Amino acid sequence: MKKVISIVLQTILLLIAYIVGLFLHPFHITQVLISSPAVTRTFVWDGILLMLTAYVLILLIEAARKRLPTSAAGSTIALVLAAILALASKLGFVTQLR
Repeated sequence: MKKVISIVLQTILLLIAYIVGLFLHPFHITQVLISSPAVTRTFVWDGILLMLTAYVLILLIEAARKRLPTSAAGSTIALVLAAILALASKLGFVTQLR
């Protein structure tokens, strides 16, 4: 039960890191997906990068506590769940009409 709660809380933490990265744009990395005279659709990579940074920090904390072999699988599951939820929400996609 504690493992499930840990995975859920880590997923929420990683989603919050994703959302913060989208709205603050700390790295200013975007990729143009579609460019036409009427519409430009881009993807903001800042959320993904901040989420991966938070994941690496979680792994470093687990390694410092010498719990990496038992907790790394749960953290990776949380990362995959957070990435699926983040990309399914389509928050990183920006459409600009001209």
